[in-house]
Parts: sequence; structure tokens; C-alpha cells
Amino acid sequence: MERDPAPRLAPSLAPEHEWSAACRLLHPALRPRGTVGVDGRNPRVPSGAGLPGKPLILAGPAGLAVAYVIPGPGFGVFVGAEHLLAWGVGPDEVHAAAIANLRVWSSGTPWVAEASGSRHVVWSDSGQGMDAARILLPEVRAQLAADLAATGRVLVGLPERHLLVAAGLAGSDDEFALLFAAYVADLSNAAVDPIDPRLFELVDGELILVEDTPGDRR
Repeated sequence: MERDPAPRLAPSLAPEHEWSAACRLLHPALRPRGTVGVDGRNPRVPSGAGLPGKPLILAGPAGLAVAYVIPGPGFGVFVGAEHLLAWGVGPDEVHAAAIANLRVWSSGTPWVAEASGSRHVVWSDSGQGMDAARILLPEVRAQLAADLAATGRVLVGLPERHLLVAAGLAGSDDEFALLFAAYVADLSNAAVDPIDPRLFELVDGELILVEDTPGDRR
């Protein structure tokens, strides 16, 4: 006897159309500096009061951009203005929901750590598309600082969407700094979904660009 096929979700209840479904799935995604929208524009969601409305692509840390993704099986859909109009919410609600989902995911996702003498490296590469975005969470930045700052500086690489890597750098270990910078640049230049080939540093809980590191060699 054949089984009845699994019931299909009505199109009107799909995340693309229904906020109650989308708000549980959304997550933020870091994008390269200068990103202004999936189609080259930064759409503004109408405010309903004759004002331009708020931009959907937000300015992130150290000049990076923050977009929002509805994940699917093997793919993700970037949120556009048409989604917000269908959902009846604004960019603030989208951001809050995406960060809340990222926080829940991050709290249950482990880090990998390696140490060799005074050289300490930790990274996140779950492959679920939210690893680099973890740097948006204050508690993640605080944890990285707590785990790595004892050696001196805390350097951070965000080479691609699926990877966040951080290293504790002793002030006198210039060789390690150069190796780490070259490693991040190489990963970004070879990535399918790159973010930035440069190095960043955590300073007082904020992500700051490190000048004079290997740049984009593409």
C-alpha cells in the first residue's frame, strides 16, 4: 500500500510570503565592502510617510556589509524589498530576527582550536553559511578576546561566508602575523563566496581593519 505523500506547505505560508515562517529561519550574512544590494542597488523599504525608507543592506563592522538570507536545502535566498513588503515588516524587525537566530545557532556551534607555543588559533567552519557572521555578536567578540588576548593582540580573518578564523598574536611575533595574513588572503582569493582578504583586529570589543596587510590579489 502506497503511503500518502508528505503534505506540502501552502505557498502562502512559505517563508517568502509569511513572516511567521521567515522570522524563524532568517540569518545575517556578511558581504564584501561596497556591497549595496544583490542587483547593484541598496533597496529602501517604503516608510509609508513619503520618506525614502531604510536601506535593506546595512553597514557592518569595519566597512563590511550585512545582508539577510532565507536558507533553503543547498541554497539561500537573499532578502529583498519585495520580501519585506510581503511580510509587512521593516528592516529593523528583519535585523532583530536574523541576529536572534544567529545567536541561538552560535550558542550551540563549537569552535575548533589549535595552539603551538604562544601561537593560538580558533576558527568556525560549520559550512552552514553563518560562521563569518558570528563576529556580529558581542558575546562572540568577547569570547575571542578572552581566549586569545592573553598572548597580546587578537587578529581576525573573514575570508569567506563559511569561515571565521582568529589568532592570538604576541607583540613580537611578526612572522606569525605575516603568515596569518597571507593565509587569510589566499583563502579569500580562492573562495566561491568571498568576504574580505584583509586582516582585522579586535580592539576594545570592536572589529578594526589592520592596515598594510596583503590585499586582494585577484
